[in-house]
Amino acid sequence: MLSHEHGQLDVDAYLHGIVRARLGVWDWNLVTGECGYSASWFEMLGYAPGELEQASDLWLELTHPDDRARAIESGERHLRGETAEIETEIRLRRKDGTWLWVLDRGGIVERDADGRPTRMVGVQADISRQKEAELALQQTNERFRLALEASDVGIWEFDPVSQTSFWDARTREIFGVDPDLETHKLQSWQHYLHPEDREMAERQHEAVGINTDIIRYRIIREDGKIRHVETFARLVQTPSMTKRLTGTIRDVTEDVERRAALKWAAEHDGLTGLLTRSTFEHRLAKHLEDPESPPCALLYIDIDHFKSINDSGGHDAGDAALRQIADVLRWTAGNGHAARLGGDEFAILVDINEELAGMRAGKIIDAVRGLSTDGGGAVLSASIGIAVAWQGEGVRSILKRADQACYAAKRGGRGRWVIDDIELEARASSVL
Repeated sequence: MLSHEHGQLDVDAYLHGIVRARLGVWDWNLVTGECGYSASWFEMLGYAPGELEQASDLWLELTHPDDRARAIESGERHLRGETAEIETEIRLRRKDGTWLWVLDRGGIVERDADGRPTRMVGVQADISRQKEAELALQQTNERFRLALEASDVGIWEFDPVSQTSFWDARTREIFGVDPDLETHKLQSWQHYLHPEDREMAERQHEAVGINTDIIRYRIIREDGKIRHVETFARLVQTPSMTKRLTGTIRDVTEDVERRAALKWAAEHDGLTGLLTRSTFEHRLAKHLEDPESPPCALLYIDIDHFKSINDSGGHDAGDAALRQIADVLRWTAGNGHAARLGGDEFAILVDINEELAGMRAGKIIDAVRGLSTDGGGAVLSASIGIAVAWQGEGVRSILKRADQACYAAKRGGRGRWVIDDIELEARASSVL
């Protein structure tokens, strides 16, 4: 407490404050070499008053061997006038044999008439908890660093106040940036955004809050390569009360390509590369259910006498023929969908009316007839049934109508197309 008369600390309060602050005081007479220590200093090390002799080199005897040279050098530099005060961290041995980390601070308080130092006083503060926290943080950082190295994850930060970014070595590697480039010379991250993802990525980064957000987008590296990346970002408050965007980044290109390849394999026929029946029906259903979809026509294609190619040329000849037919249908479908329904049966879905559907069917028949095969002289031809979708019609219904029209085309002589109608026979159109 303060003395009302002198405005100075009461001695008892001063000593009490030193003990509560876990401070030990030392007082070194540079003329006699004697050094005294406060009771709180001994208590801090676990000793009772009078248990240790107040020797001038007592502190040095209790100092950890690895810290002695550093402690001595700190004092000598101060005495030479190279530093304003002594300040060093050392370990002192407790009575129980364990080591106590202390922050030793002090300096010259008296000089003789010639300016030579005659007395130094200082305090040693117990910083064991701080050192334990530092060690724990160091261990955590090391585990974090190892985890990052194992996961190929980069770390980045963006300061909206200074408009500067920090990228670690892995982040620079992901963007193809010179690892030795100074931080202030880094290009804005927006510079690397793929044009098609720029607006989305910028909007999502601007919306990041205190919760972690996952953002996926494409970048164009310095070498021009396009890569897919995944960012985990959040807004973090700094000690200065400003906020900084902090996050991780990972190159997920291989994952994206692998998923895309698996999805493609699941949706496409392995031999022809056309859609599978299930995928085609799913897309057909979406088209039919969407009221905004334009009128569509379904062309059901059956290859005439395909068995003769397999019989005369073998399955390799049959497979080669199917791949050629698939190429024709892919070209014919354009922006529509082409599928292999099974065996030598195919289908395409196009956004056209029945008149244009008939023209498209004719082109398919002409193209198929022009294909060459290894089937011992067998000539390919196709019979096609066309069904124009009704409003709100189901998948099974339109497939059935197109299949029936295809059967009518075969029954009518093959190598022709038929539009499903009440007058199937009247609408048959031969291309022979």
